[in-house]
Amino acid sequence: MADAFDLVVIGAGPGGYECAIRAAQLGMKVACVEKRDKLGGTCLNIGCIPSKALLHASELFAEAGHAFADMGIKVGTPTIDLKKLLGFKDEAVDGNTKGIEFLFKKNKIEWVKGEGVIKAPGRVQVGERVLETKNIVIATGSDVARLPGIEIDEKQVVSSTGALALGQVPARLLVIGGGVIGLELGSVWGRLGSKVTVVEYLDAILPGMDGEVAKNFQRILKKQGFDFKLGSKVTKVEKTKAGLKVSVEPAQGGAAQIIEADVVLVAVGRVAYTQGLGLENAGVATDKRGRIEVDAHLKTNVDGIYAIGDVIAGPMLAHKAMEEGVMVAERLGGVAGHVNYDVIPGVVYTSPEVAAVGKTEEQLKAEGVEYNSGKFPFTANGRAKSNKQTDGFVKILADKKTDRVLGVHIIGVNAGEMIAEACIAMEFGASSEDIARTCHAHPTLSEAVKEAALAVTGAPIHM
Repeated sequence: MADAFDLVVIGAGPGGYECAIRAAQLGMKVACVEKRDKLGGTCLNIGCIPSKALLHASELFAEAGHAFADMGIKVGTPTIDLKKLLGFKDEAVDGNTKGIEFLFKKNKIEWVKGEGVIKAPGRVQVGERVLETKNIVIATGSDVARLPGIEIDEKQVVSSTGALALGQVPARLLVIGGGVIGLELGSVWGRLGSKVTVVEYLDAILPGMDGEVAKNFQRILKKQGFDFKLGSKVTKVEKTKAGLKVSVEPAQGGAAQIIEADVVLVAVGRVAYTQGLGLENAGVATDKRGRIEVDAHLKTNVDGIYAIGDVIAGPMLAHKAMEEGVMVAERLGGVAGHVNYDVIPGVVYTSPEVAAVGKTEEQLKAEGVEYNSGKFPFTANGRAKSNKQTDGFVKILADKKTDRVLGVHIIGVNAGEMIAEACIAMEFGASSEDIARTCHAHPTLSEAVKEAALAVTGAPIHM
């Protein structure tokens, strides 16, 4: 006999668990299908949360070794207990996944353990059990993108998963891919002692980010010891007794250069995880990249089946999936949910951080939009100077005619927190003048946002 639910969510990552919780809050009987032993999906288990724990710990290690002495703090030369460091990371994962499990119990959501297969609209099979439901939300996330001919063994050639659990600090780490994941994990191991080389197919790191931001960020990372091979591709990774020999060629073809490494991290992106879901059983349509096609309300071509997060088009960001999960739950519950895709921030959690929301200068130029730009460096910010954390700047792009904020780009300490102010401003259609006329506490890093807003009209106070 089948079990009946109002909603079955397949996948308990950020989008899935928030969808399930919001639906339960709105009075629905909800089941969430998850094959992992812990809730939270890739993000909480092998993604966002463990990587941020390692970024935090490695940043403190670097500060203790290089910055403390300048402040008169004598601690000697710090050393790493890698086993304990990884244990610190595991504690962060455990605490967060148990938190989601508590929220499921609080909201009376049934966690159905196993792999969910859609047998037909309204029917999901998990092992021997069949769940009947009014609606299905697919939230199965994404998997690591792989390169042809390069086998990931999670020991010497690793994905982001293996890079979170290396048994020792590699002397030489080669990162394939100059995107967010590669730069974050490269930063972790670089601070702990690895010589990091990044191979990127394109001519710039952080594809899609504002060009000026990417260039400045690359210069900062070079000062931190990163080596970059841009416009290049890895064609072969050969295992030897001494380590790995990596063949690197120009992206458009040419003679190969051999770079020796101890560990290679494959970080060329992620792909929608839809295999084995039974999409064909229900007739759910996908695009050429295997992503599920949805309408503006995230409904598939099949009534009663929705999809959110990394399995559909758009940035593969946990918070984007969360917003979509809540939107679907609210629409199913009779509440007017929505997602403003023009205000989805992106953050690189390196040191310093990089954060952005809205349009880049390149996008505005391509669209023919006239705009004004205001920029303010942290070298002129009192708090940043007093803390000796002056790398980076804030840049605000505003419509030339209306002054409405179209994009905000930040490189600097705590950029990931400061971008929230920009998101709120843009969500409510603020102008750069609105930000400029808003009182900011002194001395704070966020004053740089105010000054950048003032600079849009050429009137910053501290420059």
